[in-house]
This record gives sequence, C-alpha cells and structure tokens, in this order.
Amino acid sequence: MTSKKSIQTTLTHSDYRPPAGFAAYPTAIHHASTVLFKDVASLRAGDWRNKTAYTYGLHGTPTTFTLEARLAAIEGGKHCLLAPSGLAAISMILLALLKAGDDVLLPDNVYNPTRELGRWLERDFGVSARFYDPLVGGAIADLIRPQTKLIWTEAPGSVSMEVPDLPAICAAARAKGIPVALDNTWAAGLALRGFDVGADIVMQALTKYQSGGSDVLMGAAITRDAALNEHLSMAHMRLGMGVGGDDAYLVLRGLETMKLRFDAHDAAARKVAGWLKTRPEIAKVLHPAFDDCPGHDVWRRDFTGAGGLFSVVFDARYSGEQVDRFVDALELFGIGYSWGGTHSLAVPYRMQGMRRDWTDAGALVRLNIGLEGPDDLIADLAQALAKL
Repeated sequence: MTSKKSIQTTLTHSDYRPPAGFAAYPTAIHHASTVLFKDVASLRAGDWRNKTAYTYGLHGTPTTFTLEARLAAIEGGKHCLLAPSGLAAISMILLALLKAGDDVLLPDNVYNPTRELGRWLERDFGVSARFYDPLVGGAIADLIRPQTKLIWTEAPGSVSMEVPDLPAICAAARAKGIPVALDNTWAAGLALRGFDVGADIVMQALTKYQSGGSDVLMGAAITRDAALNEHLSMAHMRLGMGVGGDDAYLVLRGLETMKLRFDAHDAAARKVAGWLKTRPEIAKVLHPAFDDCPGHDVWRRDFTGAGGLFSVVFDARYSGEQVDRFVDALELFGIGYSWGGTHSLAVPYRMQGMRRDWTDAGALVRLNIGLEGPDDLIADLAQALAKL
C-alpha cells in the first residue's frame, strides 16, 4: 500500500517479509485458523482430505503435517491424524467405525475412559460393547459376531499389565474381515510397532513419552490403509478435532530425545521393580519384563523394551487405607495419572471395582518411574513402606 495506514491497520498488516535462506533444526511453529489462498481457483481446488493443500487451520499446517509424518514413520504407518488428547483419538476411532447395531470387542483390562466410552456407546447409541479376557489370544475368533465391526486391543493393560497375544488376535480378526485397533501408548512405537503384529489402526497418547514433559495433551491415530484413513479423516473433520501449533512443536521437540528417555525409564523401572520383588509387603510385581507377569512370554517374543510403567500388588494383610497412606508418604513420587514424564508418579487402584475377574485381595499401586536416580526412588519407597 502506498497510502498511509492507520495504527490498527499497521498492527494487522505488516509490510515486513523475512529474508529467504533461513534454516534451523527446530520445525517452525505455524499458528493458523484461517489459511490464505493465492486466488479463488486455489481455494476451490484445495482438498483437506489428501493433505496436498492447506485449507484451514483445523485440517493442518506445516507444523502439524510434519508431526503427523514423523509419528507415522515411528510406527511404520502411512497416515496420521492428530487429536487434542489420547482419549479424543480413541473417541474418534470408535465413532468413525461404529454405528447403531454394530458390536465392538474391548479387553477387560482396557484404559478405564475407553471402558466408559464403550458403556456410553452401548447405553446411548445402540452399539453393543463386550469385554473379553485380554489373554484370549486366537480364541477371540469365537467371540466375533456378524455385527462385530471393531476389535480394540491394549498392550499391555495400563494398570494390570497383562500382555495380549496381538498377532493371534489380529490373525483371527483378519480371517473374518474385522479391523483391529491397538492402543500402543505403553510401548510408544519404540518397544513395539503395532503394524508389525497385524494391527490396522495404532492409537498413541502423545501426552506420554512423545511429549515427555507432563505439559501437553495430544493423541494420534495412525494407519496404513488409505480407505481406513478416509473413514477416520471424515470423523476427524466432523468432530472438529485439531491441535495448536505450540503443542505440536512441543511434541516435535520431545520426539528427538524420546528413545533416550524411554530406555532410561526402562532401565530404572526394572531396577526399582526388582527391588520391590524382594519386599515382604509386596505380593506381586506386575511388570511385563518379569517372567511371572501374565503374558510375559508374549512380551519377550514381540517387544524390545518396557518403558517406565508397572504395578505392584500389596500383601492382603494391608488394607486399602494403609496402602493409601503408603502413597501419601512418598516424597519423590507425585500422586497423579499419566506416565512418560520425567517425574515419578504413584496411583493406588481398587481393582475389585474395575475388573470382573480380579482375584487378588491386596491393593494395587501403579508406578511411573521417571528420570530421577533409581537408588533415590528405592530409598523413598523404603521409607514409605516402613510407615505401613
């Protein structure tokens, strides 16, 4: 513009253009709701579904496209959709593939909000949601009905830690033309790649290891099949799911150190878990890398690591209230949900109210082993156990 602009116009329309040639390692953060087109023809030609053009901030920017591509590469997938949380990604998958009259199979050790989603779909939307033994393996074929449209899996269960035989479940599902979705948050695509064992959709809660800072909520749904991605993309659009550039940048930054952090979590957790196995207060250590954890043989066959999350079951002589006081007495462990962050966490669970077939009488505590020194964490656990 050649005429003098008002201060308000100056504030919203800058004549400055940065010089070409700038390069740096971090991905640039693109903030956008409105995306600008060079002309009307470009506006009309843009198709948000195939990601060949930028059309609206909700459907992606260079920042979010970059994150999606890197997440797909980690899992060995081709397509990725971002959601505002892991639970949002789960909801998107279920709503994309299920309608009234359909049936979905969910493992009985599933992430509790996923369980609540299943119950909600059954109560209000006419979808049959049935829960199966997570160790059922190939026998899941006997549970598949003509109305079954999706089998959900979680490896391992994020509280009780059973490891399912994913190749067997996926083979049985494929024989009957049923897609399998895998919540692969525990392994983060590092200790297990879901497509390698037969999953059709891999869900990740990027809130965990990918972020690593306990400060971002985000989820992802990753696929290889274009038609399946199309179903998910339409649900993604209709549900209005999107993430901001700043959050996407934080996850991108976290990805560069994720493998180093995951391995450090894993080593520390095995050391802490091994020490807890020696304690008389602890009846069971539920850690997939330990040979007495349900599904350990499957873990040893299919996984290459374990991360920092495991659970312990206290001896039945300790009441739930005593175990709660143990958690309260911890000094280095925060009391809070989630995992994958640098700080250790502890959460007590009353499993009898969560699982139909739970037989252990003692209280369960789930531990996320962070990046503190493991000897310091062991000392903290020891002083809290002394207060039981």
